[in-house]
Amino acid sequence: RDRLPLLFISGCEKMTGANPAAAAPALTVQVSQAERKDVPLSIDMVGTTQGTQDVPIRARVEGFLESMEFEEGTFVKKGDLLYTIDAQPFQAKVVEAQSQLAAAQTTHAKSQSDLERIRPLAEMKAVSEQDLDGAVAQEAAARAGVQAAEAGVDLAEIELSYTRIIAPINGLIGLTKAKPGEFVGRDPNPVVLNTLSDIDPIRVRFSISEREYLIVARTYLQTHTRDDRESGARRERRNDLVLILADGSEHREKGTVVAASQSIDQETGTYTLEASFPNPDRIILPGQFARVRALYQVLDDVVVIPRKAVSEMQGLFRVYLVDGSGEVSVKEIRLGPDTGNDIVV
Repeated sequence: RDRLPLLFISGCEKMTGANPAAAAPALTVQVSQAERKDVPLSIDMVGTTQGTQDVPIRARVEGFLESMEFEEGTFVKKGDLLYTIDAQPFQAKVVEAQSQLAAAQTTHAKSQSDLERIRPLAEMKAVSEQDLDGAVAQEAAARAGVQAAEAGVDLAEIELSYTRIIAPINGLIGLTKAKPGEFVGRDPNPVVLNTLSDIDPIRVRFSISEREYLIVARTYLQTHTRDDRESGARRERRNDLVLILADGSEHREKGTVVAASQSIDQETGTYTLEASFPNPDRIILPGQFARVRALYQVLDDVVVIPRKAVSEMQGLFRVYLVDGSGEVSVKEIRLGPDTGNDIVV
């Protein structure tokens, strides 16, 4: 980048306190070269991480927990067996429902036989129409009884299947809230046994102020309506989000906003969003605190100086300039945004 031919002095407060009549010793000061460069402006937002899906693993039937078929804190695949619950009471219900179905089928078979015998007699006027109507009604009731018994068998088999709890998604499973031998499925004993989280990609939920929302929203619209002559790299850079972890490191994968609330929360004055970040190494876990950095503008070719070179007096900002002959002068400046230890002039 081009450099300005002016030097900024820091730590020069003692220069004004010397007696002009006395021979003052030379004062050593630090100088810094002003620079012209592109300065990105961003907003940092605090949020918490969560899985793309955080699925509670529930005990859908009551019973004693028989086994736990996984290792806590590991990754499981969709369809893996996680828990088993004592199945004997539910197997008995299936047998009972099947016996009721058999009885209903027998009743239906008898009613069908009666109807087949009565119908030709009714055609020959050997029995009354009332007898025929009664036989038709009995057959219909028996057929409905079979359907109800079949539904009872299906329900009993469904409840039996709930004694084998399987993983609904691929993901990381946590610490179990119940151990084998405990009665589960009814309060106060655990109903939710565990939580299974899909953490690749990972999501971050965060909130921004109304002012920050307006800045980001306007910049987003400007970016998407900008002349196509702007490079795709620049446009993509403006939309990338950076995830800063608790130790100050930056996550290597960039993220994008994938969800947002429909309104500003009037109680807090904030707007809630969710961003998604690839997490192929599965380092980031749900529940972590993190900061999301959003680049909303790039100041092109602006003057940047060290922040410590600026002095303030009565609301006015000044710097000391050194010309090519070593003469010092004071220059009033107007400040722009901070960029770390530097500031835009």
